[in-house]
Amino acid sequence: MARYTYNQVADWFLSKGGNNISPKKLQKLVYYAYAWTLTLTNDSPDKLDNRLFDDGKFESWIHGPVIRGLYAKYADYGFNGINRRVKKPKFTDDVEDILNQVWDVYGKYTADQLESMTHQEDPWKNARKGYSPLENCSNEISDVDIFNYYIKRVA
Repeated sequence: MARYTYNQVADWFLSKGGNNISPKKLQKLVYYAYAWTLTLTNDSPDKLDNRLFDDGKFESWIHGPVIRGLYAKYADYGFNGINRRVKKPKFTDDVEDILNQVWDVYGKYTADQLESMTHQEDPWKNARKGYSPLENCSNEISDVDIFNYYIKRVA
């Protein structure tokens, strides 16, 4: 599978959503794109070779899954929409299809709704075991946990 960067995935969503995407919403959309690509393009949690990108790992922050580098890039926008013109990156047809599905399912939700959704899901909760809801945590979210959680939704 072709490999991309998390910034390319972020740019794809920013090209779709205009100024309606805050940094927090962008993080969650990139997370779901990564999670569903991992789940739909691999056959087993023992061999997760197909990843959307390798240049960033999701950490289990207070407000949900976050890639530290993506956070740093857009932190100045705070809770506001990112008003940055980007060129839509090219992806393979299979990846483009997954990104479109993620946009169709998750794009309509607010950043806070997406945060709430990730807080109810095992990958984020497992990475935060032993931490209170308001305690800082930078534990990585496991690809195996992601695959095992989302594969149950594929039927």
